[in-house]
Amino acid sequence: MIVLMAGLPGTGKTTVARELASRLAGSVLSKDAIRHALFEPRDVEYSTEQDDFCMEVMLQAAAFLARRDAGRHVFLDGRVFSRQYQIERVIAAAQEINQPWMILECVCAEETARQRLQSQAGQHPAQNRNFQLYCEVKARFEPITREKTVIDTDRPLNECIELALASLL
Repeated sequence: MIVLMAGLPGTGKTTVARELASRLAGSVLSKDAIRHALFEPRDVEYSTEQDDFCMEVMLQAAAFLARRDAGRHVFLDGRVFSRQYQIERVIAAAQEINQPWMILECVCAEETARQRLQSQAGQHPAQNRNFQLYCEVKARFEPITREKTVIDTDRPLNECIELALASLL
């Protein structure tokens, strides 16, 4: 299964994805890690073009993993999926490889996201990840119209994981 981890920066997508992957023997593919593996620091840009390119690499990696283990859960992390075309591209890719897909949208209070982003400053591969980015993405975030499970990450992690597992299994 291909799992889109959607949500604004700082809402807990990576934490939830890693915990789910651990419990399900799945894999987490991170757009930010892929970007930094592909590009020298001087060539890293946080443009839509580079984000889309990295996403295509992620989708190829997801297809490779799915061919090797059709039952594996592959979590796509590092993209907020704030635009409908981004979600539709992943769904099309999942359909091309005959894999089911699921959207997990992580949400939390704005103050929680601010605190998380401040506490993680300088520790995340994406150097542009801060509260200003959160606000900019929030202002242009297109509502997700596809079926999804919303996970309120202000709740204890174990509750979040149980909710996600209930929808994934």
